Amino acid sequence: MRIKRTLMLSAALLAASLHINAQTHMMLTDKQQALVAIAANEAKGNMEGLKQALNEGFNHSLTISEAKEALSHLYAYTGFPRSLNALGQLQQVIKERKDAGLPTAEGREADPLPKDYDALKQGTAVQTRLVGGQPFNYEFAPQTDYYLKAHLFGDIFARNNLTFAEREIVTVSAISALPGCEPQLRAHVSGALNMGVSKDELTCIPAVLAATVGADEAARCAKAVNDICATSIQQPTDLPVGVWPKGELNPYGQYFSGNSYLAAMGDDRLGLFNVTFEPRCRNNWHVHHKAVQVLICVSGRGWYQEWGKEAVPMTPGTVIAIPAEVKHWHGAAKDSWFQHLTYHTQMQAGSSNEWLEAVTDEVYDQLP
Repeated sequence: MRIKRTLMLSAALLAASLHINAQTHMMLTDKQQALVAIAANEAKGNMEGLKQALNEGFNHSLTISEAKEALSHLYAYTGFPRSLNALGQLQQVIKERKDAGLPTAEGREADPLPKDYDALKQGTAVQTRLVGGQPFNYEFAPQTDYYLKAHLFGDIFARNNLTFAEREIVTVSAISALPGCEPQLRAHVSGALNMGVSKDELTCIPAVLAATVGADEAARCAKAVNDICATSIQQPTDLPVGVWPKGELNPYGQYFSGNSYLAAMGDDRLGLFNVTFEPRCRNNWHVHHKAVQVLICVSGRGWYQEWGKEAVPMTPGTVIAIPAEVKHWHGAAKDSWFQHLTYHTQMQAGSSNEWLEAVTDEVYDQLP
């Protein structure tokens, strides 16, 4: 589906996640990355971040049912106030997308439980699997032990519109956003492995947290993963210091698959901007009508591709003039930040930008 909107500039990008090191590639799907950002922003109570994460998820195969389930699941870890606030934000996002004509899949509801379902029995089995095959009893507070087994691991985990692995990705991400909960975080990192989350997937969660939530949350998660998985994840860091400003989050995030950053170079009426991409960022395919866009790479490594042609690498000093009416995309390499200046020239009356479909992982992942 094509969405038309006239913009002042065509600095359109996406940011999926911050790299951990040059040898590490993102092993989480776009939907899993969205679940990470959704959970951590819910736990922080960051409604603006949650809104953006929800939109990114809906742009990449997340369904309303899955989003609702993830936010409902989290009440057991972050409390009803956070969960209910987040569900209210979800309702608002759904309405805004409907009003804008953006596709948002309903998804399927969880299957009904059998009439003879025994929540305590099933929950005990699920909890035993989570902790590694040894029965766990919280004898100090028997009532809490019952709630954990019968309600959390029985009633909630029995709802199959999220997998056990997805629930643990959500849980690890949320607890990473809660200072002082490191023992529970380590326990759930271990539990995630037992529930089918791979070590490679776990090592990518801090990168997504760094890109979409914050450095503290990423560092907390990285330490827990290192402790449990005997890995050596470097603490995620921000964009390497340079002369080019990073700017603020891109206000046109609904067209992208993550965060990007925009900085006006002088008076923004001049139309010259610096755009910053985090690793794996790319914008949707798009067309500039009645205007030529110029890109000048100033930092990092990225890509530019026209429809039907090979992708062109961009490194500092690369200049590309994009003719009017040419379908294309541009963005960062998998393992590098990327910054380019952008401006328009040869603008005619009625110039505009037309956003098209997203660049799929199948297309992007073919690039080195």
